[in-house]
Amino acid sequence: MIIAPSILSADYVNLQKDIETVDKAGAEYLHIDVMDGNFVPAISYGPGWLKAIRPITKMTLDVHLMVQNPERYVEQFAENGADIIGVHVEATPHIHRALQLIKNAGAKAEVVINPGTPVEAIKPVLYMVDQVLVMTVNPGFGGQKFLPKTLKKIQQLDQLKQTEGYDFDIEVDGGVKANTIKSCADAGATVAVAGSYIFDADDPAGQVATLKEATK
Repeated sequence: MIIAPSILSADYVNLQKDIETVDKAGAEYLHIDVMDGNFVPAISYGPGWLKAIRPITKMTLDVHLMVQNPERYVEQFAENGADIIGVHVEATPHIHRALQLIKNAGAKAEVVINPGTPVEAIKPVLYMVDQVLVMTVNPGFGGQKFLPKTLKKIQQLDQLKQTEGYDFDIEVDGGVKANTIKSCADAGATVAVAGSYIFDADDPAGQVATLKEATK
């Protein structure tokens, strides 16, 4: 299981230190939640943060755009160092075009679904994505409780991978802890985002190790 610490829960004043800590602990991805105060209530960092982060780590930068009409920002995030860019199917009437733009910009394309959105809503674009993000909480805030019913979506996506021959990763985001990550992995998830579980702890590196151990 690939572990993707979310900097949404990191210490912004000491962000480089927090990033270096999880990098050395063996985290493969760094999850960057971009929020516009429109698609979700909260507001977070923009492309400038990504540009500042890119030189300090070789981790895969996994950018999650929780913004309305994400097509407007794809090129800028790709230019500033995003390796993966995720867009919500609920945030645009042109999900195919948004994913095409990501591919054309040289990044890997990810489609994201909220807890209330069925897998059927993204079936038409699964053939073109590198990753699917299943939100296991409602987007916009850290520290929420994992929603067990989202496991069925992970299972559905894993089944589609087998029957259709797709090779996308399945990422989960929200409420990921040592006691929930194994259920996600057993259902078919291959990437797990964890924010408060890692960065709110006294030993963030130890938390990364615990998550990895829980899925062995």
